[in-house]
Amino acid sequence: MENSVSYSAIEDVQLLSWENAPKYCLQLTIPGGTVLLQAANSYLRDQWFHSLQWKKKIYKYKKVLSNPSRWEVVLKEIRTLVDMALTSPLQDDSINQAPLEIVSKLLSENTNLTTQEHENIIVAIAPLLENNHPPPDLCEFFCKHCRERPRSMVVIEVFTPVVQRILKHNMDFGKCPRLRLFTQEYILALNELNAGMEVVKKFIQSMHGPTGHCPHPRVLPNLVAVCLAAIYSCYEEFINSRDNSPSLKEIRNGCQQPCDRKPTLPLRLLHPSPDLVSQEATLSEARLKSVVVASSEIHVEVERTSTAKPALTASAGNDSEPNLIDCLMVSPACSTMSIELGPQADRTLGCYVEILKLLSDYDDWRPSLASLLQPIPFPKEALAHEKFTKELKYVIQRFAEDPRQEVHSCLLSVRAGKDGWFQLYSPGGVACDDDGELFASMVHILMGSCYKTKKFLLSLAENKLGPCMLLALRGNQTMVEILCLMLEYNIIDNNDTQLQIISTLESTDVGKRMYEQLCDRQRELKELQRKGGPTRLTLPSKSTDADLARLLSSGSFGNLENLSLAFTNVTSACAEHLIKLPSLKQLNLWSTQFGDAGLRLLSEHLTMLQVLNLCETPVTDAGLLALSSMKSLCSLNMNSTKLSADTYEDLKAKLPNLKEVAGDRTVLLLAFSVDLCTNAACPFLFLGFSRLCLHAWLLFSGNLHQLPGLGQPPCGGGNWGTPGPESAPERQ
Repeated sequence: MENSVSYSAIEDVQLLSWENAPKYCLQLTIPGGTVLLQAANSYLRDQWFHSLQWKKKIYKYKKVLSNPSRWEVVLKEIRTLVDMALTSPLQDDSINQAPLEIVSKLLSENTNLTTQEHENIIVAIAPLLENNHPPPDLCEFFCKHCRERPRSMVVIEVFTPVVQRILKHNMDFGKCPRLRLFTQEYILALNELNAGMEVVKKFIQSMHGPTGHCPHPRVLPNLVAVCLAAIYSCYEEFINSRDNSPSLKEIRNGCQQPCDRKPTLPLRLLHPSPDLVSQEATLSEARLKSVVVASSEIHVEVERTSTAKPALTASAGNDSEPNLIDCLMVSPACSTMSIELGPQADRTLGCYVEILKLLSDYDDWRPSLASLLQPIPFPKEALAHEKFTKELKYVIQRFAEDPRQEVHSCLLSVRAGKDGWFQLYSPGGVACDDDGELFASMVHILMGSCYKTKKFLLSLAENKLGPCMLLALRGNQTMVEILCLMLEYNIIDNNDTQLQIISTLESTDVGKRMYEQLCDRQRELKELQRKGGPTRLTLPSKSTDADLARLLSSGSFGNLENLSLAFTNVTSACAEHLIKLPSLKQLNLWSTQFGDAGLRLLSEHLTMLQVLNLCETPVTDAGLLALSSMKSLCSLNMNSTKLSADTYEDLKAKLPNLKEVAGDRTVLLLAFSVDLCTNAACPFLFLGFSRLCLHAWLLFSGNLHQLPGLGQPPCGGGNWGTPGPESAPERQ
């Protein structure tokens, strides 16, 4: 044959055979003659015959359905096409896929069909979907139907077996993402029914099966993939709302406008024992206004009424992106963030978080689910959303309660340097809302397995010592045991920290009993305690007045010189306990609710106090004026307080030893202007105000060091208004 023969040109196909001759032939009738094809055997001849017939009919249906005139006829032709595919003896995937692709193209080219016509077509092709995945275009049509008519019986009767087959047999949603989207929309349609989550729960039970072990290993990974994609879609508009999406650090510190996002915002990392002098030396002020970021689905409101602080000395010079928990950990007094999803996104989030809860209730699925969720595969916006982390807490609780090591070990990070659920739900983590109850249960189950090692205790001592001591102070037996093991295994090298742990243990009955048993085994602990109390003490964050009172009443603190209550929940009521510390020289009250009443009491008793940090406290001029009687003060931080210029001048005059003072830049600038105008001669008054304007510009642009003749600002540790070595000739 010199030229090929098209399928449309074949007029007839016949089987030919000869008696007493093993010849297996096909006769094709074409315009102008016939063609004879000979096969090697009868099976191959029959396959050729059915294939040619199939090709001819498919061509006919494509031609008929490409130009539909009456939809009654079209529906009849579709049913005939489906019957032909189901009765064909050919064993090939294309036999069933070809009709689905024809119908899919028909639906995509005719978008003005009525709802009833849509449902009739879906019912007609339903038999083909029992053993075949729908093609991408058909999945798109199914998704649209689920969104527009979620209560249609077609969703329950036709789509249910299709989705079940997808979840049982799909191997990779990456190759066919529309199958995942269809499954996602189907589950949301079930959630829109009257019974709501009860229908979804029954569907999950049907996928697991009645036995204790699910017979289909692909169901769980596919369900988790659908859940993750759906949860991501809830925050997708917010994630894509900016060309340059803000990092998690910027979200927690307050999102700036795109044009203002060039400078990297400083991040304050909370450490259990910050150095007061180091904090005051590195403190800087940068007012941030509240910004509202809104989209059709998400409304994010960031309220920022305080200042952004630079990292402490321990993290200075590190330009790498901090880990997740460092990005999320900020003082509650510094910033609050509220993420409000739209109604549809909120329903989607609630549905799929509930599915994750259902999955965690099955014992056979829990190990795989914990492994899939161990890398924390959720977007950073979800982890910053309080509702999401609160709902997901049930799943983490189920992991923590499971006695199998393969399950509860997934609470830890997937590798070194990464944060896991253990860090996320620990006190100080973004998801902690229960004062550490879940954290204590996680530690308890981890300590009960092979993690009862010195390495695990060392990691707790380095990263979670503050939360452990706070929970032990409140009588948690697991944390008491942890602290005793730290002492027994010599995890803590610092004597002050050891003494603080001992005081924490002796503040409760269970701690005192376990510590006495430990002392019976190790006499050197008693020797350490006889030397006196610690000289430095740092109370864990979120501690209260009652926690401080319980700790200080547990032992002797006559040697205590440095006390840090930064980022705790203490108030002025704790002052009556602080005045009983005769040797106290340094007191850090940064970001607490310590007010004027407490300052008045401190000024009457702690006359030897040398360093006081009142940054971000609600103190006013009335309380700050009482500090004028504390003649030993040499360093005072009043940033972000209600300090006035007159009070600043009064304190500076009455405290001769005050060398380092920090306050709001506006107040200090006004005070400096008074000094400048007072000291300047009349002929040079205009020059003085010119220098003042230049100084103000350099101050807020961060270039204060470029102005000769002026001392460093208090934030840098110098004394405001003190002339430098170059200023004397200039003033003369």
